[in-house]
Amino acid sequence: MSTALRTAAPDPALSTSSKDPLKVAADLARRLGDTANARDQAGGHAAQERGWIRASGLLTLSIPAEFGGQGADWPTVLQVVRILARADSALAHIFGFHHLQLAGIRLYGSAQQQRRFLTQTVEQNLFWGNALNPLDRRTTAGDADDGYTLDGIKSFSSGSVGSDWLTVSAWHEATGTALIGVLPTRQPGVEVHADWDAFGQKQTDSGNVHFSGVALPATQVLQAPRVSATPQSTLRSQVAQLIMTNLYLGIAEGAFEAARAYTVDEARPWFASGAPSAAADPLVQHRFGQLWLKLRPAAVLADHAARELERLFRLGPDVTARQRGELAIAVAEAKVLAHTAGIDISNQMFELTGARSTSARYGYDRFWRNVRVHTLHDPVDYKIRDLGRHALDGSLPEPTAYS
Repeated sequence: MSTALRTAAPDPALSTSSKDPLKVAADLARRLGDTANARDQAGGHAAQERGWIRASGLLTLSIPAEFGGQGADWPTVLQVVRILARADSALAHIFGFHHLQLAGIRLYGSAQQQRRFLTQTVEQNLFWGNALNPLDRRTTAGDADDGYTLDGIKSFSSGSVGSDWLTVSAWHEATGTALIGVLPTRQPGVEVHADWDAFGQKQTDSGNVHFSGVALPATQVLQAPRVSATPQSTLRSQVAQLIMTNLYLGIAEGAFEAARAYTVDEARPWFASGAPSAAADPLVQHRFGQLWLKLRPAAVLADHAARELERLFRLGPDVTARQRGELAIAVAEAKVLAHTAGIDISNQMFELTGARSTSARYGYDRFWRNVRVHTLHDPVDYKIRDLGRHALDGSLPEPTAYS
């Protein structure tokens, strides 16, 4: 990606500098939606569309105003993720994970690191990618004079293709612990492979990143080996889980709207219904009512969890383990319902819209494929188990990268 595009000023037509970011997101979503089906079928890297996200100004949305960002709260950032996911969940994923990396800098980084990397992100309009997969220990960190040397592979590196900087985790064999750092994507020894080949979320750029003798200076280490996690630092997993929650919810809302519009505008009533239109069929109305009742509670809980995340973020180092655990319960509740809504609505929509709606020119199957792939990120059964334990004895989830 050219330097000109990477540092381009926000597009005045989309910029959040003078507009409501939710309005900017809605305009961007409509633009992405025009080509979402064709790009889903083609797969690959959506360079032009990622350029549109850069130009929108939304990459600075979660950065505090003191560093030149827009200082939006988490409910707003997550609403933007949801709005984009209605139209294009792959690029919504990349956008959400960009802000996840920025959250990591705020949670793990020193005051100096926060100022350096967040200010730089604003000034250079940087796009961040992810190479922090805690279950993949194939990337190791060896001690060096001024920091560490990274070697190995990281899988599921969402947003890595076309990114400017990466957040990376590496296993430090000498201590049996992990470190977390940041480095430029184009640094010597870093190779980003565009080899993501899942049947859904095709344009999330989530392939493998290879590291060969990559220098990681101590000044770019956000969390050194042996450093114990704090309740505040473990909020990162809750940011990640809520980004996914709003991705699933956005997919569900997109599928619901596609089914609604098709039913009203194109579907034919079943001959035995006696209804003048498909939308007037009482059985179709009943089924849409059932799907609506999957969407509404998922949205209510997602919004509640976002407000709780914002409240704890504002507490900073004063966050307690109990508060963090109670947030994890709220996030688990929202994620389970969003998971269910996404899977059920994207599947059942075809029973309501009929055989003609399966035409490739509509591409409605992408809703199901996208949510089916992404909901496999971490097993929903363990979220339900955590909720059951909490209901039975009041216990809170153990902090991990997934809970």
